[in-house]
Amino acid sequence: MTTITVNGMSCQHCVASVQQALEEIPGISHVTVDLEKKLVSYDGDVGIEVVAKALSSIGFEAVVE
Repeated sequence: MTTITVNGMSCQHCVASVQQALEEIPGISHVTVDLEKKLVSYDGDVGIEVVAKALSSIGFEAVVE
């Protein structure tokens, strides 16, 4: 399981958008979004760059540490 911080989420619509965007990436499954903590977790062997690009395309910022 990979967990990243995602900036820009403020409501349940944001949560749904983030979850849908990540579930559309081949190789990612079991996406969970914690709005309060601004955390997104997922299973899969997908590079963080791919995830960050998908999130950026819908207006969110993945914090890559």
